[in-house]
Amino acid sequence: MAETLKKGSRVTGAARDKLAADLKKKYDSGASIRALAEETGRSYGFVHRMLSESGVTLRGRGGATRGKKASAS
Repeated sequence: MAETLKKGSRVTGAARDKLAADLKKKYDSGASIRALAEETGRSYGFVHRMLSESGVTLRGRGGATRGKKASAS
């Protein structure tokens, strides 16, 4: 699907639904938004918006967090 879309072209209708379904499937399989953006030639924001419109529950950011430390007992 990504090969048929020209960079910067507007995605509407059935093509948008198909792209959203493909992105949702890949994201649910563990792909990151950045990886999907690079793969499709689209921006991070575009992919994020498509996933949100698809009803995907977005994962939190990885790495260290600054929350309370878990007690070791």
